[in-house]
Amino acid sequence: MGLFDFFSKEKKERLDEGLDKTRESVFSKLAKAVVGKSSVDDEVLDNLEEVLVTSDVGVETTLKVIKRIEERVARDKYVGTDQLNRILREEITALLQENAGGANGSVVIPEGKKPYVIMVVGVNGVGKTTTIGKLAHRFKSSGLNVVLGAADTFRAAAVQQLILWGERVGVPVINQGMNADPASVAYDTLQSAVAKNADVVIIDTAGRLHNKVGLMNELSKIRKVMDRIVPGAPHEILLVLDASTGQNAIEQAKQFTLATDVNALALTKLDGTAKGGVVIGISDTFKIPVKYIGVGEKMDDLQIFNGKEFVDSLFK
Repeated sequence: MGLFDFFSKEKKERLDEGLDKTRESVFSKLAKAVVGKSSVDDEVLDNLEEVLVTSDVGVETTLKVIKRIEERVARDKYVGTDQLNRILREEITALLQENAGGANGSVVIPEGKKPYVIMVVGVNGVGKTTTIGKLAHRFKSSGLNVVLGAADTFRAAAVQQLILWGERVGVPVINQGMNADPASVAYDTLQSAVAKNADVVIIDTAGRLHNKVGLMNELSKIRKVMDRIVPGAPHEILLVLDASTGQNAIEQAKQFTLATDVNALALTKLDGTAKGGVVIGISDTFKIPVKYIGVGEKMDDLQIFNGKEFVDSLFK
């Protein structure tokens, strides 16, 4: 089954608003990069490189973009600075598409994977539990039967927060309270989901990075017990990152991709930051699809990521 984000006028406006701070920051820097120049020369490219790096796109990704623009300048012989915005938009869009950097406005739940199990990982404070709640709302609104599992048992607040989201969205939350064995919670959740003939299961996990070995062992244990109930589970390991932390989000992604097989990303809090360029850098660095972006506090402000729409809003 596929979930689609049709870009209504309202959704587009929310995306535009969510990227306001990033767009203002990028464009003010771009204007300075080309001031007094009529064509794209080495100085403009050097300035553009600085703009992208300081916009949290990341060094390696920035160098790729600059190389692409250099090749176009060489091929076209003359490129005016008035064309730079369009070229930059085209090259970043192409990069996102090549790197599987977006769901392109749709999320497909494969046939034959019922329940479809999503294990959510990420450090505390990135909006992990809120993302789970909004994701549950999205799935339920699409007519799917959803069950949540509160396996972040190291913080009482995390369990309680997920229970509150379950009540708000109207989906059951399986929990054993604080200090319970996370793998046991995951096991019970999947047993319950199978009994309820659920379509989607979303499992919350502890957001700790201070001990990578401990984190790896814990996530591995959770995966093993889930596989016993639903072979192949979890089908998706969704890493939630706070876009407002910029390069720190990239470092978190490095740590979690070492600890477990992350195969999907969600970037939150884009509406409160000028560091939205990190979406581009993370997509390119890890070659993992950015599936969701958070652009506000409302229930529907978790959008399915569409690379083209994202770039269009960033460079509108």
